[in-house]
Amino acid sequence: MPELGVNIDHVATLRQARMGNFPDPVSAALLCEKAGADSIVAHLREDRRHIQDADIRLLRKHVKTRLNLEMSISPEIVNFACKVKPDQSTLVPERRMELTTEGGLDVAKGLKRVSKSILKLRKAGIPSSLFIDPDRRQIDASIKAGAEIIELHTGRYADAKGTIRKERAFKEILLAANYARQKGLIVNAGHGLDYDNADKIAKIEGVNELNIGYAIICKALYAGLYKAVKEMVRLVKR
Repeated sequence: MPELGVNIDHVATLRQARMGNFPDPVSAALLCEKAGADSIVAHLREDRRHIQDADIRLLRKHVKTRLNLEMSISPEIVNFACKVKPDQSTLVPERRMELTTEGGLDVAKGLKRVSKSILKLRKAGIPSSLFIDPDRRQIDASIKAGAEIIELHTGRYADAKGTIRKERAFKEILLAANYARQKGLIVNAGHGLDYDNADKIAKIEGVNELNIGYAIICKALYAGLYKAVKEMVRLVKR
């Protein structure tokens, strides 16, 4: 049975829209843990568009499950991670103009830089996961880079239109997961997973953890909006 890592980036996205203190991603993380989340995921981007350095420091202090820091291989971010010491780092690609992560890290192309980052993180006592496309070439490169964990990018499966394309994308993930496990890697998965498609990925034998954020934050808006409005109505009309 896979675990669930909850990504709280978009709580910070909403906060940054007003550049204030609310909603607080740390408080959200604690609620996620209370609800049964097995880990908290936060992406400290180089452009700091949502999660901030102070958020990571506070999360490190208060998270009781596991703190999974998503990050680029930028020396600045790697050095920061080595100081904060999350329970896990997940190395991801990063492009300034992207709306969200667009595909997996090209480990094969950037093998030297990725290996260097993993080694530095390992020396700081931080295990590294590599966020990669479900591709054997990238899996083999991840092993060469020294990774013990990979996270398979499920975006193509999540975005696929039509049964045939959806099944083809799922098969890619299934074959990649089986191959990676045979090679001795811990296999996680994530990106674009929601309440309609996550269960099929969760049923893949040996998948250790699913990391999901955006869908949960969107669901939380609807699940809590009625209660929030009712409370404000009582306050205003009292």
